Amino acid sequence: MINTQDVLETIHMINDESLDVRTVTMGISLLDCADEDPKRACEKIYNKIITKAAQLVPVVEKISNDYGIPIVNKRISVTPIAMVMASAKNPNPTDYAKALDNAAKKVGVNFIGGFSALVHKGFSAGDELLINGIPEALAATDFVCSSINIGSTKSGINMDAVKMMGPIIKKTAELTQDNQCLGAAKLVVFLQRA
Repeated sequence: MINTQDVLETIHMINDESLDVRTVTMGISLLDCADEDPKRACEKIYNKIITKAAQLVPVVEKISNDYGIPIVNKRISVTPIAMVMASAKNPNPTDYAKALDNAAKKVGVNFIGGFSALVHKGFSAGDELLINGIPEALAATDFVCSSINIGSTKSGINMDAVKMMGPIIKKTAELTQDNQCLGAAKLVVFLQRA
């Protein structure tokens, strides 16, 4: 049974207290997009995202309209790209970022996360390459977000990654200084609680 007071309280929160759903995120695994040919891998990434997320924005907007609660951001999160790049020969991280960005634009989302590496237990193939490519990749894209997991409460902190990330953050800000240093705002360096 619907409680009238609850309905009025919800209307009050939406109108007067700006209640909204901040983000709806769709997760997509890109592990099957790995390829030794970087160009082919980027094509697979783009095609998979635009296929899987084709209806994300319309469905979220319909839900928002049906329930009358604003949903501010529509986002996609993908498998860490360092894992996908690991099998490629001479990959350019910026090409992978551009594939993500173009897919995000095609499906109409606000952000796409996953230009990432998990280095809390050490570096594996693709991790250092991706990290070094972050400044150029974030400067060359609009919707791509990056994250680097440098430690966890279980495995400790990868101090090599900590040392590496300082200059990367600075360079990312410098390359996007004409755009309010937005590149650095789209980069997260974090430790995970295990």
